[in-house]
Amino acid sequence: MEMQQFYYDNKIVKKFIYATIVFGVVGMTVGLLLAILFLFPNLTDGFSWLSFGRLRPLHTNAVIFAFVGNAMFAGVYYSLQRLLKARMYSDFLSNLNFWGWQLIIVAAAISLPLGYTTSKEYAELEWPIDIAIALIWVVFGINMIGTILKRRERHLYVAIWFYLATFVTVAVLHIFNSLALPVSAMKSYSVYAGVQDALVQWWYGHNAVAFFLTTPFLGLMYYYIPKAANRPVYSYRLSIVHFWSLIFLYIWAGPHHLLYSALPNWAQNLGVVFSVMLIAPSWGGMINGLLTLRGAWDKVRVEPVLKFFVVAITGYGMATFEGPMLSLKNVNAIAHFTDWIIAHVHVGALAWNGFMAFGIIYWLIPRMTKGPLYSLKLANVHFWLGTLGIILYTLPLYVAGFLQASMWKQFNPDGTLTYGNFLETVTQIIPMYWMRAVGGTLYVTGMLILVYNIYQTVKANNVVEDELAEAPALQRISSARLAGEKFHPWLERKPIQLTILATVAILIGGIIQIVPTIMVKSNIPTISSVKPYTPLELEGRDLYIREGCVSCHSQMVRPFRSEVERYGPQSKAGEFVYDHPFLWGSKRTGPDLLRVGGKYNDNWHFNHMWSPQSTSAGSIMPGYKWLFDNKALDISDIEGKMEVMRNLGVPYTDSDIANAQKAIEAQSQEIENSLHADPDFVKSYDESKKKAAARGEEFVPMKNREIVALIAYIQRLGTDIKVKTN
Repeated sequence: MEMQQFYYDNKIVKKFIYATIVFGVVGMTVGLLLAILFLFPNLTDGFSWLSFGRLRPLHTNAVIFAFVGNAMFAGVYYSLQRLLKARMYSDFLSNLNFWGWQLIIVAAAISLPLGYTTSKEYAELEWPIDIAIALIWVVFGINMIGTILKRRERHLYVAIWFYLATFVTVAVLHIFNSLALPVSAMKSYSVYAGVQDALVQWWYGHNAVAFFLTTPFLGLMYYYIPKAANRPVYSYRLSIVHFWSLIFLYIWAGPHHLLYSALPNWAQNLGVVFSVMLIAPSWGGMINGLLTLRGAWDKVRVEPVLKFFVVAITGYGMATFEGPMLSLKNVNAIAHFTDWIIAHVHVGALAWNGFMAFGIIYWLIPRMTKGPLYSLKLANVHFWLGTLGIILYTLPLYVAGFLQASMWKQFNPDGTLTYGNFLETVTQIIPMYWMRAVGGTLYVTGMLILVYNIYQTVKANNVVEDELAEAPALQRISSARLAGEKFHPWLERKPIQLTILATVAILIGGIIQIVPTIMVKSNIPTISSVKPYTPLELEGRDLYIREGCVSCHSQMVRPFRSEVERYGPQSKAGEFVYDHPFLWGSKRTGPDLLRVGGKYNDNWHFNHMWSPQSTSAGSIMPGYKWLFDNKALDISDIEGKMEVMRNLGVPYTDSDIANAQKAIEAQSQEIENSLHADPDFVKSYDESKKKAAARGEEFVPMKNREIVALIAYIQRLGTDIKVKTN
């Protein structure tokens, strides 16, 4: 049989590894800054682009798409070529994938701190960047499928099944969740509203975790752990069951993020059932990974790469046991909106994704530079620092989560809330936030050790070159099943059929949950008293989105006695029909705001946004002083915004849109008049006029500033629902 010579493309792998390391440091450092801001909320006071609400999506996007994304590409590009015995289909597409992805990351790093966000968790980037993501993802898919079609290895190994499922599913999730109508170059509104938007978002949000952070890394696990341990995968049959059951079940589980919300009960219950079932394939994968190390545990003691892999798989097992447990309604009632969820996601991110990435980097770089790792001792120090960091990060937050939930739900004998002031729960968990910051510091320190170790390794060893390989050409055989050939071995040599079957498996759950919620009107009963936002309130809502308020405040009152007592009547599906996007939130660092309208006067909100500690002693909310700057609120797009909203079904009339500017003027004047009732406001207002005159600046009346629009929106919240009083 004639052998064919070719070169593996190692240079593209090197580029993705370097990007992984750089963005790992950046993403984790931003995360550490956010942990410190819980302790010193006014540390970045006055810098809008360094505020918590704007940096939080930068942290999540940098860690998920820049650090984990680049690690995934590096691992896939190296393993795919060797599993298929072929160079990547196109060097041009490989490089377009790399540079396009880095440009997307840079665009995110610029736009998110500037406040350009859709507010949808893990999908905050605005529509031009969303289009770029879709295009670059398709480039990756074409390159992968092209390589598969020109392969020299007949059967597709299990890792490649996971890569294909990842490509197809992420494309479907990203496109459908990102559907929006643009208002301008960097502003759009989701085509879905309220309950439907929430369901589509968490169908995406949960499965972004499933198919961006889990399935590709399971594929990497199936390649790199057998390689590092020099052992075959424990069970081929288990890998088949693991793959198909995981991709079919995962897609149904999104609604468990919306338990006790205004989502229809049938959708919530479907999410619970499939979430509980998920433990079987998840642990099947974990067991397959750990048992692959049978007979190699002596190596684990001395090889840091295997240490990282073992803790990564263990972290995956813990997170995938906890996920189904958290989807049980009685457990979710305790954990949701608390720091327990923050601990849960960081077990997955720091242990599973982080440690898998570190192990792969420590394994690949010496092989690609054809020399030893600079220091095994430093790699071991990194491992122990990282492990201790994970423990010190997560354990205090589990305690904090239980403490929050128990304090929120505590009643006095007379039926009043024991901790009626939300801040009482915040001050109790500050020590846990200190420990979280220490854990994060240890983890980032380990990352910096990796940077030094890899730098010294690359410097001491050979330059990364493309690697010569040879393999016989693939001989054509019948596309029909051969005599005695079972179905799955046949499927493994038919990539198109395998991809189609995987696509069908992932579409079933999404279609059954989403289509009825959107199409069947009875799922979202309307409420006649719920009206569209006024033009000023719409502008204020956009400011609320821009500043990332949804990161710390929910707008969803669950049907619990404690929540109804604290916040008001439970949420109803019909309240949110004009909310493009929905703003239910997933974490309560501060109280729920759904019914806050009218609870405090305009001056309270004015002072609270300037200095939260002045109205709420012990608050860890930062000030938003730039909202008060001597510059006018930009309302040039208001007619365009209302037109887009009308196209999405919000009943604005031609008259509403034509008179939007006048309506803003009238409502903002009312708010300024109410602010003038406070003598302190009048005094500071007069002083600011004099200062502007002294600087030769044109003075912008308070009614025209951003803070007034935000107050208008906050004062509207919950006021459409008539509350009966005894």
